[in-house]
Amino acid sequence: MSTVTEVRTIKISEAKKHITRVLKKKRPVFLWGPPGIGKSELIQSIGDSGSLGNSFVIDMRLALFEPTDLRGYPVPDVASGVMKWLPPADLPTAELAAQYDTIILFLDELNSAAPSVQAAAYQLVLNRRIGQYVLPDNVVVVAAGNRETDKGVTYRMPKPLENRFVHFELRVEFSDWLDWAVDNNINPDIVGYLSFAKSDLYNFDPSSSSRGFATPRSWTFTSELLEGEDDITESELVDLVAGCVGEGIAIKFAAHRKVAQDMPNPTDILNGKVKTCTNKEISAMYSLATNLCYELKEQYIAGEKAKSLDKFHKGFSNFISFMLDNFETEMTVMASRIAMKNYKLVPKQDKIERFEEYFGRYGRLVLDS
Repeated sequence: MSTVTEVRTIKISEAKKHITRVLKKKRPVFLWGPPGIGKSELIQSIGDSGSLGNSFVIDMRLALFEPTDLRGYPVPDVASGVMKWLPPADLPTAELAAQYDTIILFLDELNSAAPSVQAAAYQLVLNRRIGQYVLPDNVVVVAAGNRETDKGVTYRMPKPLENRFVHFELRVEFSDWLDWAVDNNINPDIVGYLSFAKSDLYNFDPSSSSRGFATPRSWTFTSELLEGEDDITESELVDLVAGCVGEGIAIKFAAHRKVAQDMPNPTDILNGKVKTCTNKEISAMYSLATNLCYELKEQYIAGEKAKSLDKFHKGFSNFISFMLDNFETEMTVMASRIAMKNYKLVPKQDKIERFEEYFGRYGRLVLDS
């Protein structure tokens, strides 16, 4: 019989389904994973999804806590001659719990907290109470932490406590990040670059001395820094991006962005003014595809408000025609997936020119993506 030694990992999209199932059974979950991959965002998305009813997420970063932040503060009761505890404001009260179907108590960085804080947290997990405080029945517990191999400050979890959790170790997958990125309007140059250089989405190396390294979180920082900075110089761009994702990737990204800026204006493409693209640089084409989807979504929103989707349908026709004439298959499938699956922009087929040609060439691939 062979011995299994490799740790089983799951991607974010799989974890969401698994965690929801476990929490419905009121079992505590522990998420393991390297820094910056989106553990906190995952738990918030579960709370926002409605899969646990009307939910509220309480995010507690235990690495920043003192023991009294969980245990409460001791106050003498002179009349009875005993010490009582004022419960901490961060933990859910019965009154708060009554307003929701489920409260998710997220104990982030649990294994990075001081041992005295961990001991207090363990009581919540093991006994669902700490001192005089009792967790309401509709509170479920999720904890998270980095692995020992990530070289962060961590403390080994006692085996009896480990056995109380259902454990999942997360990994980064580009397809999951892409869905999240386009739903959250991440800078299209970043989406385009990473669609071409997928390995640069995440390059965390615990043994590296570099302070900046690429993670989904640090790319989000980069997107925020680039917002509204069209006049930034190449040197300034490299400095900003290097501070987030490291110098090597920053230099490559700056070269990509320089080429991407020379691509056609997406508004002109959707308006039918531009029908061809002479610049065939792959990462720049991915950026253009993302930009087109962002612009198409804005046209749809504007049309909904104006109660007329004529401009949107004309833009979608030009979107289809431009892809047919200029994009490779993988790029066309990605852009179609973003527009129709992520943004749910489904036009009326009889108003889209060349739709039969488009569907004949790419329909099955888009449906299967």
